[in-house]
Amino acid sequence: MRKFPFPAATIVAAVLIGLLSACSGSNQPAATPTETATDMPSDSPAPTTSTTPPDADSTTPAPVPPAPTDVPAGPGNAELSITVEPGEGAAAIHYTLVCESGQAAAESSHPNAQAACAALAANPKILHRKPDPAQACTDIYGGPQKATVTGVLDGIPVEASFSRTDGCEISAWDAAKDLLGADGGSV
Repeated sequence: MRKFPFPAATIVAAVLIGLLSACSGSNQPAATPTETATDMPSDSPAPTTSTTPPDADSTTPAPVPPAPTDVPAGPGNAELSITVEPGEGAAAIHYTLVCESGQAAAESSHPNAQAACAALAANPKILHRKPDPAQACTDIYGGPQKATVTGVLDGIPVEASFSRTDGCEISAWDAAKDLLGADGGSV
């Protein structure tokens, strides 16, 4: 029998280290019987610690500011032009709405001007809505209706659009139904 100059445990350790290096694809030479595993150079970089927090944009989406809620309730003065398109092939319907201190003025052509003025006085935000891109909306089609409202409400210019293309838009339409008039109702 042949005798080795190294103890058997050292040879076994060297073979295992060599096999592990070969399996990991390392280009490092296998350890010699006199090296220990802690003496081996490493392919991976040394761990570092950082006091800098990870980049927030890479892990979570940036917060989206909410829709404005600071629209002041005014005296209910409005001069608005309302156009409702009931659907494809149907003629657009035009209304004017004039409110003075929340009361319908005689020059209004809106079919229920008093209800529209009361709705604006109670909730002027319906014309100042800003869609929230982060808000999930149901994929429900409520109909082909579209409406636009332009003019001035309590001294603030407004230009609002309404449709029934998804759950969020249907909700906004329903909130403005008194303003949009009888022809602005859902199908």
